[in-house]
Amino acid sequence: MSKVILSDVVREDWIDYNGHMNDAEYVRAFSWGVDAFMNLIGLTGDFRDSQHYTMFTLENHVCYLDEMKLDEPFEVRLSLLDYDAKRAHVFFELYGEKGKRAATSEQMLMGIDQTSGSPAPFPEEVFAKVEELAAEHTPEEKPKEAGRVIGIRKKK
Repeated sequence: MSKVILSDVVREDWIDYNGHMNDAEYVRAFSWGVDAFMNLIGLTGDFRDSQHYTMFTLENHVCYLDEMKLDEPFEVRLSLLDYDAKRAHVFFELYGEKGKRAATSEQMLMGIDQTSGSPAPFPEEVFAKVEELAAEHTPEEKPKEAGRVIGIRKKK
């Protein structure tokens, strides 16, 4: 159900003192996923410049599931969990070699009128592409990492 929106490899400067991809670099890959999502729905650089409309990330929750190593190929996959007139609730998955599911990122994205700096509904042509994407890439069941709350469970 998810859509591959980005393919790349783990770079040398992404490797930390533990010998694997640094946590911040997972977030970078997911940020690139947001850029790919924006392009997919028509919020290209040219569109942003001409229409003064963009998208901001309001919230981001990353789950680290497995290590990524130097030069390991990866892809970022997108599912659209929900949307409305000006927001998109997206879910990204980062996969490494041999189908290894290495991380997830649940994000709330908001459409922004750059002239006023305020939230604004998606332009009509963008909203139509969001609806198309949702029809094809909304999972039947919410991924187990979506909607999680951070906390320490107390033993009774």
